[in-house]
Amino acid sequence: MAVPKRKHSTHRKGIRRSHLAIKSTYTGKCPKCSADHLPHTICGNCGHYRDENVINLED
Repeated sequence: MAVPKRKHSTHRKGIRRSHLAIKSTYTGKCPKCSADHLPHTICGNCGHYRDENVINLED
């Protein structure tokens, strides 16, 4: 089994783990009510998805 010859510094460890950072989620605009929502999901504000009324939400 391979054993490291020297201890990796915290800087080297940070470079290795740099891609593990939390990324912000992309939100799209609803064409019906212009509210922010996740892509490929029903709009929580008006209940529409791809120009169809999926859920009837009462105001």
